[in-house]
Amino acid sequence: METVGDRIRNRRKEVGMSADKLAEILNVSRSTVFRYESGGIEKVPASVLMDIARALGTTSHYLMGWEEEQQGDKGKLPSNIFPIKLKRFPLLGEIACGKPIFCNEDRESYVIAGTDIDADFCLKAHGDSMINARILDGDIVFIREQSAVENGEIAAVIIEDEATLKRVYYDGKAFSLISENPAYPPIVITGEELNHIKILGKAIAFQSDVK
Repeated sequence: METVGDRIRNRRKEVGMSADKLAEILNVSRSTVFRYESGGIEKVPASVLMDIARALGTTSHYLMGWEEEQQGDKGKLPSNIFPIKLKRFPLLGEIACGKPIFCNEDRESYVIAGTDIDADFCLKAHGDSMINARILDGDIVFIREQSAVENGEIAAVIIEDEATLKRVYYDGKAFSLISENPAYPPIVITGEELNHIKILGKAIAFQSDVK
């Protein structure tokens, strides 16, 4: 009877992925991948199993043995369907969707997502001020690093040492940071305070958990 490790190893070989490449995607060592495959790690964490499944173009249910067959011949994808190409995005910490919060740059963490996301890093949303833009508490927001954005675009902004996610408007004299929740008033920055504001980048995508 195939174990989870057997299915991971067999699926990796079916899609032609090396253990080194899978280790790179997961941000673990090559030996850890082999431990997953050999059963040396008794239980693969659910979050890791989902990352493995995405990297191998399959589902965690299949790797757990709950789905007996993949689409196509012997678990292989049809010739016109390809596994999603993934890369790691540095997770810099939390960004406020509400009142600005301290900017925590935790570059040791990563989020795995598709290579079609043209971003440089990501942040975890905290709060409910951007809910009408469908950005919810706990969502991962992908940011393309740039020092300016167009009026009306959503940006990650640093005020002093605090970070917030808002729609940005600038008229040459003042920055207005606008929430997507009427419960939160605009943040207007003028005068000398303009020297203490910095745009980290433009929000270009977000990722939500299914609840």
